[in-house]
Amino acid sequence: MSDDTFTLTSEAAKKLSDLGASKGGEARAKKLSAERRSEIARAAVEARWFKAGKEPVSKATHKGSFKEEFGTDVDCYVLNDEARTAVISQRGMGRALGYSPQSAGRLPRLVGSKNLAPYIGPDLREKLQNPLIFQWLPPGPAGQPQIDRIHGFDGTLLIDLCKAIIAAEADGKLTANQDRLVKQAHVIVGASAKAGMKGLIYALAGYDQTREEVIAAFKFYVREEARDYEREFPAQLYEEWYRLYGIPKPERNRPWKFKHLTVEHVYRPLAKSNGKILELTQEQRENSKARWKKLHQFLSEIGVKALRTHLGELLGIARISDDKDEYERFFKKLFGEQFEMFDRGTKEKA
Repeated sequence: MSDDTFTLTSEAAKKLSDLGASKGGEARAKKLSAERRSEIARAAVEARWFKAGKEPVSKATHKGSFKEEFGTDVDCYVLNDEARTAVISQRGMGRALGYSPQSAGRLPRLVGSKNLAPYIGPDLREKLQNPLIFQWLPPGPAGQPQIDRIHGFDGTLLIDLCKAIIAAEADGKLTANQDRLVKQAHVIVGASAKAGMKGLIYALAGYDQTREEVIAAFKFYVREEARDYEREFPAQLYEEWYRLYGIPKPERNRPWKFKHLTVEHVYRPLAKSNGKILELTQEQRENSKARWKKLHQFLSEIGVKALRTHLGELLGIARISDDKDEYERFFKKLFGEQFEMFDRGTKEKA
């Protein structure tokens, strides 16, 4: 047989072989389950990914979001590495700290900022400058797989970053426009510590928390920390009352006069209906197991937003007033005539 004949015969055999393989492959594919076909398709996509030299560190086996439970668009993942690393996406890290969706990419600039950089140690800096790169394989159109290449951070780094922010705040290094960042840092650290301790005790005691219990506990601690950190009554208002009414500052606690001012200038104007909010808060406190709490701490379900707005207006007129007479004139002009400075029980006794 000549070389030319051998070559032609080989090419014909190859074509016949390819045709047979193709038909056999189609037949085998029809016998496979949808799940097995999906696995094979995913493997093919991964093979193309690796061939392109894009292999990430690992893969995510689960994905979630803070959106539904906490109202913040923060994506989170669990990786298939040995530590089962809990990851927050790079964009999600910025959103967790209070940045808007448009500004969520500012995290690298925050880490490198002059006022915060000295408080971020070399280990934390290296990790924040080198995000984890991993695969997430969501189903593509018509059930076909695709690969998302995600940048993210070990979720515990959020706590470390918050601690750095709090340390910078304690030294007075942060600016006024970073107040929201500071508040978020305090809330995240406090809530995470409490939720973590509760989870540890459950684990040691052999109690298995449900998914719903874990989320509910963290939401509770977030609310608790937010209210503890954000004191509704600004300290500046008390300073103005000291100045306007010529009241000397006691070494401990606040003067009795402030109780009357709080009732008459805060709660009663908010009520607009014979002290309804004041009565509601008093009633709520009386029916609560924690009666020692301040009245304003029971306003969460009655009108915190209204309280904040009112306190802002009150502080504004206090600052522009030269004395108590001018302050009270502004007060009456803005809020109208108010009740006398004693409650109805005292009035009836009088």
